[in-house]
Amino acid sequence: MKKNTLHNFLLFTTLSLASACSSTENLATQQAQVSEWPRGVTYEIFVQSFCDSDGDSIGDIKGMTARLDYLQDLGVGAVWLMPISPSPSYHKYDVVDYYGVHPDYGTKEDFQEFVRQAHQRDIKVVIDLVLNHSGVDHPWFQSAKSDPNSPYRDYYVWAHKDDPETQTEGKILAGDSDNVNRWHEVKGNDYRYYGYFYGGMPDLNFDNPKLREEVFTIGRHWLTEMGVDGFRLDAARHIFPDDRPEDNHQWWVDFKTEMQKVKPDVYLVGEVWADAETVGPYTKGLHALFNFDMGYAITNAVQQERADSLVIKHKNIRDYYRSINPDFIDATFLTNHDQNRIMSELNGDINKARMAAALLFTLPGAPYIYYGEEIGMKGKKPDELIREPFIWEEASKDGCRTKWVQAKHSTEQAVVPAAAQAADENSLLNHYKTLIRFRNNSKALTYGEVEPLQLQNPAIAAFTRRHEEEDVLVLHNLSGTAVNMPLPENLKTYTTTAFQSNEASFRKGAVQLPAYSTLILRK
Repeated sequence: MKKNTLHNFLLFTTLSLASACSSTENLATQQAQVSEWPRGVTYEIFVQSFCDSDGDSIGDIKGMTARLDYLQDLGVGAVWLMPISPSPSYHKYDVVDYYGVHPDYGTKEDFQEFVRQAHQRDIKVVIDLVLNHSGVDHPWFQSAKSDPNSPYRDYYVWAHKDDPETQTEGKILAGDSDNVNRWHEVKGNDYRYYGYFYGGMPDLNFDNPKLREEVFTIGRHWLTEMGVDGFRLDAARHIFPDDRPEDNHQWWVDFKTEMQKVKPDVYLVGEVWADAETVGPYTKGLHALFNFDMGYAITNAVQQERADSLVIKHKNIRDYYRSINPDFIDATFLTNHDQNRIMSELNGDINKARMAAALLFTLPGAPYIYYGEEIGMKGKKPDELIREPFIWEEASKDGCRTKWVQAKHSTEQAVVPAAAQAADENSLLNHYKTLIRFRNNSKALTYGEVEPLQLQNPAIAAFTRRHEEEDVLVLHNLSGTAVNMPLPENLKTYTTTAFQSNEASFRKGAVQLPAYSTLILRK
């Protein structure tokens, strides 16, 4: 596609999806939200796979800008962009310029326009900030490795090849890395550098005051000059080595303090891939943390069709975090760009995918959606195949679809395109939209705490959510078998149906929960 056809392409594709969307009630109503970001819904985007505006097969910022109306229709309050800075890799987590935008994606001006357009739609913009390491090709590291007297030498962590520390293997801590060889050689040099993830990503040395100030400057640049609203902080657990967790905790307190000086309402969400006990102390310095435990728990519950202790576990985690920081934000999700996609984890079962979404949007937390999750995209590792191109329309019409990788899992044979789903009121996409709209208009689901209930049926996830005047009872049937039962005496004050799926209903004090259905009652 030629550059001079860009305007017509964007206009056509935007209007075609809008036309399809207008046929469903779910999209015809403008939301009057009671939820406010950052406690709303956020959408994770891998720019490379989202929308290609210029026909070079790679997703870009202008393409993403053209799809902001789709995101607004979906009901999200923010987007989180995986790294957009210059990098030699497709994933761009090995940054070589912390102040730039990758030329494949566009220009700084393109990005500033994207932010402006997003803000016009009340959509916040969070970018991935990769501070644990730089790329091996970063000018800092190239200078540091070639000259022991370089001013950037101490931006990285070095040890002599004979140091016993370089002879030991690291421990695998969690799902963020299976690398155990942390010390890496420089050809013709007696010194080795530390790289937690691998040799192409040398760790930065946060014991160096100059490096720390440089990082503060980077953050200020994106908040002030580029207009972003916050950062997703990659590998937040690994700023300092594994045996210095307290230093990690303090660093994020310091970083937040500095960022708040230029943007008081800055939002910081951290990746600490670990159990709740390890994650907890990070809530002092980071506004939000991803709840990996709950992502796994929801997936397991839906796979096994058993609620068991799902809600109890969620409440216990939240109570623990609140004991450390009462204002923390629980960033909940199903799967992300480092994990097999939820639809593949559920073996392509759309009923179970609907149930996973229903749990995500009705349990406490600020939910994150991984791009394409809402249309049932599939994917299994290696990583490129869990980051496949978004399917907007049929191939013959889809001028937006990227082609940087050959899709293996999310093909047209396996996934119904977004435009077709928008026109189908029973689609997974419209299921997501309905759930998000209901949550956005419910104070109880946005802000309320959770009270687990036991209804003597392991297939039923039951709980109440309360906030101010709103009090709701949530019932999910995780199984493929219908459940009909009277409500216990203590729940009979919940009499008004607020939400239902799969023809779930409430009559004469009893609930009818067909297979894989949800029913929400209000008092």
